[in-house]
Amino acid sequence: MAVKIRLRRMGAKKAPFYRIVVADSRYPRDGRFIEEVGYYDPTKDPAVVKIDGEKAKKWLSTGAQPTDTVRALLKKQGVL
Repeated sequence: MAVKIRLRRMGAKKAPFYRIVVADSRYPRDGRFIEEVGYYDPTKDPAVVKIDGEKAKKWLSTGAQPTDTVRALLKKQGVL
């Protein structure tokens, strides 16, 4: 099972809001996931990013691969 840390799109049309989730790579983008790690709101003026660092580090240590966007967000928050 290839586990990824990726964004799950929420919110209305033209108003995106993302949850950062841990999911099996075979599931669809907005489908089933294992655990929610945080959220990302790009619609606010300074974009709001809230990540539970301990959960993210736990999943990274067990081999979960972050997507490029999530990797940038983790670096910005100081988790990576």
